[in-house]
Amino acid sequence: MRSVTLPTARLAWTVWGLGGALYIIGFFQRVAPGVMTAELMDDFNITAAALGNLSAFYFYSYVAMQIPTGLLADSWGPRRLLTAGALVAGVGSLSFALSDVMFWACAGRLLIGGSVAVAFVAMLKLSSHWMAPKQFSLASGMALFLGILGAVFAGTPLRLLVDAYGWRPVMLASSIIPFVVAALIWMIVRDDPSERGYLSHAPQATANTPRMGIIMGLKRVLGYRNTWMLLIAPGALAGSVLTFAGLWGVPFLTSQYGMSAPGAAAVCSLMLLSWAVGGPVCGSLSERIGRRKPLYVIGCAALSAGWAVVVFVPGLPLAVLIALLIVIGFSAGCIIIGFAYVKESVPSPLAGTAAGVCNMGTMLGPMFLQPAVGWVLDRQWQGTMDAGTRIYELNAFRAGFSLMLVWGVLALICVAVSQETDCQQLP
Repeated sequence: MRSVTLPTARLAWTVWGLGGALYIIGFFQRVAPGVMTAELMDDFNITAAALGNLSAFYFYSYVAMQIPTGLLADSWGPRRLLTAGALVAGVGSLSFALSDVMFWACAGRLLIGGSVAVAFVAMLKLSSHWMAPKQFSLASGMALFLGILGAVFAGTPLRLLVDAYGWRPVMLASSIIPFVVAALIWMIVRDDPSERGYLSHAPQATANTPRMGIIMGLKRVLGYRNTWMLLIAPGALAGSVLTFAGLWGVPFLTSQYGMSAPGAAAVCSLMLLSWAVGGPVCGSLSERIGRRKPLYVIGCAALSAGWAVVVFVPGLPLAVLIALLIVIGFSAGCIIIGFAYVKESVPSPLAGTAAGVCNMGTMLGPMFLQPAVGWVLDRQWQGTMDAGTRIYELNAFRAGFSLMLVWGVLALICVAVSQETDCQQLP
């Protein structure tokens, strides 16, 4: 017998949280190479550009999967996507951990990125069915918070484990978790509360709803101007944080400030934590004032200003640098506004597709910036080596980090010319 009540908050957040478990795994794998740079460069005998490319293989497939993920979230449903994603993530993790040549390491990263790419969009889709519309920004912000937890585990804790056991055994052990998550998702998650006998927060999106064709759905989403603006902007926010905290921050802090690898990893984790805090704060404030654009503009401006100081002011004291990284991370939290913003900019049946397009833009940042910064570092390298690993000068890092500033300014321009939705869904 069908219930006339909405699902309980506990059940709704449990369903959503299992999607979040895959998102945590994705973030862990996303930034893990950042604390293993020396080991990876030594083990595979590669340069900074090659390391950036190895790390970016995660983002190549992640970006490529975003539009299919959004469309499949609208047509297949989150449950099947999340289960399949977790299984493939486990296979990719095994490939990366057991690889003895670059080909299999890159293949593993490619599988991981493409599989966990389903997590965020599927979580957004689940929240639109299981939670009230006013909770959408909160759910988006909490998703980022969960993801950052995964990134924090890939910081100092991972570094200490790598020091104790080596990177391969640690990554091999971590590959078990996605298989467990896949089983739990299949047993507990459902696409819509109606499958559990509850009323849905998106009653028009039941199993009997006609499915829109993939090409037609994508064409309609790309026909809205805000889609393009909100595709370009988030790359600067996620890209700069994940390029620094997820790859080049540790070698920068160890070589330029004499920090230990665990200490440098802790600073990068602090930047990621500030990003995690900034997400829910920005999302909540946006809902409170009933507007999207002002806070998004402020966040992009603050991030750009922070990178401008890092790039143009040499010899920053460590305390000042850490404070700037915290500001940059917190400001990047405004990226959460973008998902609610783009969702409201298209009709509700296209929400999953729009979220996929927006998330593709998010991952374009690290996909291009991680190898690009590595390429700049190699171009600026002065020939210094330490234990078989290249050591880069301060000017090389400043030149590489200037790419983050350029994208930050571009993001600011894109958001400034976007059209405000006033937190109202387009009919």
